[in-house]
Amino acid sequence: MFNIKTYNVIAQEGIDAFPDDHYRVNNGQDPDALLIRSQNMHETPFGEQVLAIARAGAGVNNIPLEKCTKQGTVVFNTPGSNANAVKELLIAMLILSARPVIPAISWAKRLGGGDVSVSTEKGKNHFAGTELLGKKIGVIGLGNVGSRVARAALNLGMNVVGYDPYISVESAWRLSNSIPRAKQLRDVLQDADYVTIHIPYTEKNRDLIGDQELAEMKDGAVLFNYSRHGIVNDDAVCAALDSGKLREYATDFSSPQVLQHEHTVVTPHIGGTTKQAEVNGAKQGAQTLRRFLETGEIINSVNFPTVEMGFSAPLRLTVIHQNVPNMVGQITAILAQNNLNITNMINRSRNEIAYTVIDMDAVPDTELVKLQEKLRQIKAVIRVRALANPKEEDDD
Repeated sequence: MFNIKTYNVIAQEGIDAFPDDHYRVNNGQDPDALLIRSQNMHETPFGEQVLAIARAGAGVNNIPLEKCTKQGTVVFNTPGSNANAVKELLIAMLILSARPVIPAISWAKRLGGGDVSVSTEKGKNHFAGTELLGKKIGVIGLGNVGSRVARAALNLGMNVVGYDPYISVESAWRLSNSIPRAKQLRDVLQDADYVTIHIPYTEKNRDLIGDQELAEMKDGAVLFNYSRHGIVNDDAVCAALDSGKLREYATDFSSPQVLQHEHTVVTPHIGGTTKQAEVNGAKQGAQTLRRFLETGEIINSVNFPTVEMGFSAPLRLTVIHQNVPNMVGQITAILAQNNLNITNMINRSRNEIAYTVIDMDAVPDTELVKLQEKLRQIKAVIRVRALANPKEEDDD
């Protein structure tokens, strides 16, 4: 019977998430998988033998996706693992934008003396803020972070309106019926006292908030970007701050003009930097890798299609191939020529790549090796794997 191998997984320093003997976490030269956080894989050599890379976090701009896709390396991220951390920081920044707490603290420290409440009785009026109760906040993006921000703002007594043309069913279920969803971006921007962005960066979302969008916002509004750099046009936002159109811009990302502007508040990309979020990301990444390595199932991949199929047969073949016609026919024809019975099968594609998973009866090791070689000889096939059912292995 074909045996599950002991997978060699390289984990970036500080990530320890594989507790059992099926995995070796070390710095071997030929890893089957990589579990990383911020490692720049554009500058880190890795070979075609790498089956998968899991990023303990949401962003994957540190991974060469095109290279990975062409060589059949599945790239995963861990959406939602740091969502609560980002939400809590955003709520903190929201409160700090309404109440000038930090300037007030700095001023009080400069006074010296004893009871500062007495000596600051007159001067404290310079630090009068506003309350969030009853204010309107527009939330752009209602995924893992945005939906949490929307609920938290609602609990603060704010009027919340959301916008997300690509909202998933899962995210929609998480939202309260008290949170209306706008059909157009401008419906979120108009009349909002605060606008916060929680969407992934894509070329389509590049400069999503520019001159035109800022002009549609309420005078004196506050803008938050705790999503990704490039979604807000830096030149446009600085011009809006200069003119008074925006009162403040708070972000976790910066450029020289944003960092130095007197009406910006820049945090150094710490949205997901909590002990809990880092542990969550490492665990989720490890679990995703293990599921893929043992069963071939793909979830939370950024370059491959989602493929989930119950593993009920003794043997599973997974074939990564180019998304071209007649691939499934060629694969199944080889199985038929070898009198092999298919018990279940699924095929999914994503852009130029496709993934076929076939469950079947057990095959002797020598025949299995020959079968895989025949499949690899099909033009446009990138990678072939044979997996034993891990449940049956456990039973043994």
